[in-house]
Order: sequence, then structure tokens, then C-alpha cells
Amino acid sequence: MNTPQRLRFADLVANRRVGAALTLGFASGLPFNLSQSTLQAWLATLDVSLTTIGWLTWVGMPYLFKFLWAPLLDRFVPPFLGRRRGWILLFQVGIAATVAVLGLQAPNEAIYAVASLALLLAFLSASQDVVIDAYRTDTLRAAERGLGASAVQLGWRLASLLTGAFAMVLSKFIGWRDTYLLMAALAAATMLLTVVAPEPERMVVPPRTLRAAVTEPLRELLGRPGALALLGLVVLYKVGDAAALSLSTAFLIRGVGFNAAEVGAVAKTTSIAAILIGTTVGGVVYARLGLYRSLMIFGGLQAATNLLYSWLALAGRDFAVMITAVGFDNLAGAMGATVFGALTMALCDMRFSAFQFALLSALASLARVAVGPVAAALVQRIGWPPFFVVTFLCGLPGLALLRVLRERVNGLDVEP
Repeated sequence: MNTPQRLRFADLVANRRVGAALTLGFASGLPFNLSQSTLQAWLATLDVSLTTIGWLTWVGMPYLFKFLWAPLLDRFVPPFLGRRRGWILLFQVGIAATVAVLGLQAPNEAIYAVASLALLLAFLSASQDVVIDAYRTDTLRAAERGLGASAVQLGWRLASLLTGAFAMVLSKFIGWRDTYLLMAALAAATMLLTVVAPEPERMVVPPRTLRAAVTEPLRELLGRPGALALLGLVVLYKVGDAAALSLSTAFLIRGVGFNAAEVGAVAKTTSIAAILIGTTVGGVVYARLGLYRSLMIFGGLQAATNLLYSWLALAGRDFAVMITAVGFDNLAGAMGATVFGALTMALCDMRFSAFQFALLSALASLARVAVGPVAAALVQRIGWPPFFVVTFLCGLPGLALLRVLRERVNGLDVEP
């Protein structure tokens, strides 16, 4: 085991592995909105009931349960492009074809066909995410994980903007059919990114059986020294951040008094800019400081910036305070998410990285999924300013556990 040399930022940006993380992050982000918010926008312009649109949000379920079929992607190897790129290419073919067929539908006349295609698209997209996460886990060296995680986030968000806000605007000029066909062509073009992406430097033997693809990664993950504490860190690290963000839009409208247009124009624009900056800064800082110190600094900032919302709740309808609170909170959250992605990669064994990464991601999502109802009840009981103080306190147990696990986390920040 060798401690990785801290590379210069220019060295990290220039290498093919980080470049592949950026381009495959872009490929990962392309399909998401096409079965989610963009599809909802299309349906909302037609004679489709709000109840039907609400039920169609469930087509996103594959993103929550993708760990269930991730072992298949560890166990079996396509006959071309290797275990990771071969699967990515297959899913990209399916994504491009499904988006094109979805664009040819008339939703108000064939809603069941649209729902089925949207569900298929979400399944293919979630499956592609599993393999892309495994690919970057297998490919990036320890010193590259932070910037690689930043690159994936930047690529994903740029693609999400393209198939989200841009696609909605474009539909006004060329219609929904041609918009979806254009997005299908773009999805097909991402196949070239997969073909030219480099293979992992270290080749491993896949699990011998499908049963082994499930049991061996669980045994390997749980058999490590301090395994339960590390899994606790995965669950707790972003709890405070998730609690604060769970009701952020409702807080800005109902708690402070901004209207929806103001929130969309000011808060959302501020958050997007802050997230893009934060993902980049997070990767650069990780390359300089390493995993443990980056996790500690960004985790502390995540918790502390929640207090800015208490300030906003007390200040009332003040645009300067709102921009400050939203901007710094999303900046810190994006930096934390970037280095947390590096932690997730470091916890995975290359033999089972598809399953282990998907499983760890599901654990990390527990707080985001579960905290909403609890947060709402707490706000009703104590009000907004104390609530955000509580979210700050919720971030401290994860930092305390991180401090206890300092040596083990430092041990993850090495080349195997």
C-alpha cells in the first residue's frame, strides 16, 4: 500500500481518467429529466390530469432500487469493451432508442405506453448509473478521486440542464416530438465517449457465480475492521444537510414570504451557480488535502451554513440574505457531496464495485428519503429559526464519528 502523491491540478485535469469521468458523468445525466421533470412539463401542456402526472412520478423507482440488480453487472461480462464499458454501451443503445420512441408518442392518447417507456428509460438510466459509478471507482487512482467525483458531478449537472431547462425552452420552438428526437440523437452520441474511454489499469476476475456476486461483496464490506462504524459514517455524514434542504423551497415561500417566481429566478439560479463552483472547488481541495481533512472541513461547513437559514428566517424577506444563505449552503453542500463521492469510491472493492457503490449510495439516501416528514413535524412544533439550529446539530454526530475513524479514513486514501 503506497500513500498517493498529491498531484498538481493541471496534472489531474489533463489525464484521460478524469476526462472520462467528466464525459461519462454527462452521459449519466442525460436521461434523468427525460423521464422526470421534462416529461412532466410535456404532460402538463396536454390534457393529462394532475392525478395521472402524480402517479407517473413513480417511474423513478428504479433509481432507488438499482442495487438489487447491480450484482448482475458485476458477475457478467459483455463480449466487447470489457466488464464496465461493454455494459455502459449496451445501456446507452437502449436509452437512445427508448427516448426516440417516447418522443414519437401522443401522451394524451397513449398514456400507458408513455408510462411504460418512461419506466423503461428510468431502469436503463439507473442501470447505466450503476456501471458508470463502478467504472470510475475502478479507473480513478486515489489522488484522482476527488477531482474525478467533481468531474462526474459537473458532467451530470450540465447534461441535466440540457435535458431539463433547455429542452423545455426548445420545445416551444420545435415541439416536444423533435425535442425528444434531438435528445435521443445526443444520447446516441455519448456512445462515442464510451468507446474512447480508457480501460481500468488493474484487471480483476469477476465473481464466479451470481450468488457469489451478492454474498462476497457483503462479506468483504462487513468483514473489514470498523465496518459498521464506516457504514454509520455513510449514513450520518450528510444528515444535517439533507434535513435543511428537505423543506428549503417551502421555507423560502411559506416561511419567509418570497413568491414562486422569485424563488425560481433568484434562489434556483444562485443554487445552480454555487453547486457548479462547489463541485469544482471540492475536487481541487481534495487533491491538496486528502480524504479525511476534506471530509472534516466540508462537513463542518455543511453544518455551519445551515445556520444562515436561521438568519434568513429572522431577517424576513431580504434578497441579499436569501442569496447569501442559499449560495453558501449549496456551495458547502456541493463540496461535501464531491468528497463524499470520493469516500464512496474508496470504500468499494474493484471486484464488486457495481453492487457495493449502489448499496452505499442507497444507504446514503436513507436520510434524504426519511427526513422530510420528521422535519415538517419539527417545524410545526418549534418554528423555522430553531429548526435550522437543530439541522446544524444533526451534522455534528457524523463529524464526531469521522474524528473517531480518522486513521481508518486515512487508510482509505491510498493506492491498493
